[in-house]
Amino acid sequence: MLLYDGECGFCAGSVQFMLAHERASRRAALRFAPLQGMFGAALRERFPFLDTIDSVVWFDPSARTDKQVRIKSDAALAALAHLGGVWRVVAFAGRLVLPGIRDVVYDAIARRRLQFAAPACLLPSADTRARFLP
Repeated sequence: MLLYDGECGFCAGSVQFMLAHERASRRAALRFAPLQGMFGAALRERFPFLDTIDSVVWFDPSARTDKQVRIKSDAALAALAHLGGVWRVVAFAGRLVLPGIRDVVYDAIARRRLQFAAPACLLPSADTRARFLP
């Protein structure tokens, strides 16, 4: 599950990137939800530390408890790894960088993400609509 800022154009573009680059065999495995939606609210209630997160969250309910929720660069790298192929290699290379350094870069981009793209509401196509949770 990939949760994103539903009011951010950069985040909407990132979701579109995921949809365009994921392998057909992996499509059924990934769902999307805005952080501001009902699923996002339920997840924040379950994991209160998410109240301070406003960009991207990777949620894997089947993972070990300490890996169910990933944030910041860990979430972005999990999303890239999901895509497979060259993106899995990019994610592996990203994991070689210390998490503290990755998150400094992630935070710098996240602070400016609203400057990179205008606010946007993601409107999924008819064939992807079922993969989005409210």
